[in-house]
Amino acid sequence: MTSIAVYGAGGIGAYFGGRLALAGADVSLLARGEHLDALRADGLRVESVHGDFEVDLPATDDPAEVGPVDYVLVCVKSFDTPQVAAEMGPLLGEGTTVLSLQNGVRNERVLADAVGEDRVMGGVSYIFSTIADPGVVEHTGGPARIVFGELDGTVTPRAERFRDLCERADVDVALTESIRTEMWEKFAFIVAHAGMTATTRLPVGEIRDVEASWAMYERLMREVESVAAAEGAALPDGAVDRWLGFARELDADAYSSLHYDLTHGKRMELDAFHGTVVDLAADHGIDVPACEAVYAILQPWAERNARGQ
Repeated sequence: MTSIAVYGAGGIGAYFGGRLALAGADVSLLARGEHLDALRADGLRVESVHGDFEVDLPATDDPAEVGPVDYVLVCVKSFDTPQVAAEMGPLLGEGTTVLSLQNGVRNERVLADAVGEDRVMGGVSYIFSTIADPGVVEHTGGPARIVFGELDGTVTPRAERFRDLCERADVDVALTESIRTEMWEKFAFIVAHAGMTATTRLPVGEIRDVEASWAMYERLMREVESVAAAEGAALPDGAVDRWLGFARELDADAYSSLHYDLTHGKRMELDAFHGTVVDLAADHGIDVPACEAVYAILQPWAERNARGQ
């Protein structure tokens, strides 16, 4: 039986962890706070547009209680990655694979520096899900899809085993030889959508209705596209246009997790998103004025929210 530890059993981690457990994997959840208390007391309940389910899984905040596993799925927010990487030791056996399903393009490097590059695979998830109540995850939309692969572009037996397990769990999955490009492509959308909904404090529908704002939405993606190319992960032709088409079809009331964190006094992933673009653009001598503007506007809020934690 394949053993899996889900580090960060929130909307993404708990959903996929639950699905994999239903398919026969030995899944343990790593969580904290009231959510952890509820998981221990009542198990995990997922309310999904693909069908509700409940599963009772071991849940803890201590990796030592889990021990070595075959796969660690890292699903925490980017600012928690260094701490998770430092605490992961008890989960690592001789053949343990660490798969990041996080937003951003630097998490894999942080993990690799801590646990060894040979252990780490990269991945992205496409799903709209969140913790609705402690112990309850609500999956409201999106394909519930995982795209992942080895950072060096090879196809390995461990990657094929994880793909096969996802298929048995009825998870939409793709094993790619170009995961870095996939990560940057999603990152371009995140930077635009998160940046504009957070700075305007408005949903995407109202941004689409204003020509100048919609143009800045596109410009944010184009800036990420330029940085990605300089980083050796050039986006496929038409990728930005496809994401703009996706954004045009989003529910008019859609916001972003960055907006939610901003308006609810929570720690923000600003440095992992726009801060990363600004930093890497400076390394390559690329102008990214739209990303710089978003970063400058939101950084005081990010610092205020961080002080309140």
